[in-house]
Amino acid sequence: QVQLVESGGGLVQAGASLRLSCVASGRTFSSYAMGWFRQAPGKERELLAAITQSGARTYYADSVKGRFTISRDNAKNTGYLQMNGLKPEDTADYYCAASLRTTDFGLRLLGYDYWGQGTQVTVSS
Repeated sequence: QVQLVESGGGLVQAGASLRLSCVASGRTFSSYAMGWFRQAPGKERELLAAITQSGARTYYADSVKGRFTISRDNAKNTGYLQMNGLKPEDTADYYCAASLRTTDFGLRLLGYDYWGQGTQVTVSS
């Protein structure tokens, strides 16, 4: 089992930055890939970014490419999502997820096995 706890969300103005954290426990952190998702009211869940176990490879959705950065610190059992240039349309609940599956076929379609409870991000105009 893997437990994931997100933090770092909040209410900010457009153009601001936030860094979300995802602390993991229950299994060797470096054994799984990680992803960040978001879901806005009335919309489907969206994959924003993903990172392999070692951090060597990353994936970004077009909607956040160039503004968001995914990273991880395996020594601290923590994953991060640095979000810069926030826009009102970034308002959503943000979730981290862990995948025990192979990343040999890429990160964009990777399935995930464990999910955090989410942290809310609200961006005002």
